[in-house]
Amino acid sequence: MKKLLCVTIALLYAAAMQAQEEEKDVTKFLGIPVDGYKPAMIEKLKAKGFTSTTWDKDVLEGEFNGVDVHVYIATNNNKVWRIMLADQNTCGETDIKIRFNRLCRQFENNPRYTSMTDEEQTIPDDEDISYEITVNDKRYEAGFYQTPDSIAIYNESKKSLLSKYTQEQLDNPTEEISKVILIQYIANKINYRFNKLAYLNNKVWFMIAEYARKYYICMYYDNGYNKADGEDL
Repeated sequence: MKKLLCVTIALLYAAAMQAQEEEKDVTKFLGIPVDGYKPAMIEKLKAKGFTSTTWDKDVLEGEFNGVDVHVYIATNNNKVWRIMLADQNTCGETDIKIRFNRLCRQFENNPRYTSMTDEEQTIPDDEDISYEITVNDKRYEAGFYQTPDSIAIYNESKKSLLSKYTQEQLDNPTEEISKVILIQYIANKINYRFNKLAYLNNKVWFMIAEYARKYYICMYYDNGYNKADGEDL
């Protein structure tokens, strides 16, 4: 048991170091990596059912999470770094609080996400958001880190062992190799769960926006690896 614990700790450390060297696991939107070139991204989104708007072929529209939205694609140095969704329809203060809080709960209950803060992100029922936005310039937003699912972590665990075993051995593992894969998987799982540095660039967040005293949600799927960081200065 003590030997197994030592091996697990060693692999956990190795996984943390390896995460910085291996291919980056970027934010995904509907399973599509937020990466690559804009024309290709548009085609991938169209394959998911979105269509170009009549007023701008690069802006898409469709249904997402039960709501009609417009989809915008942001690039930096010709590489996609953000998918932004904006509700097509506005609503009143009560309805926007319900929508905002429902989104918070959906993300909190999704195992692929972890909150960006330990504080409560929902809006209290008695909060006057109109007053807070107008008078106090308050911004209502909530953010989450997107983490790899179990299958992705398992496949990553196998890939990280290619220096020790062949692909055939990993695809048809003996009992001993299966234990090594399992330990590596546990180490990677713990690393992603507790080491936020492993997914700081995989952000999904949303906010309340206002137009003509009505409200709507803007949601952002960000790939921080492609975001501008002053390299053009």
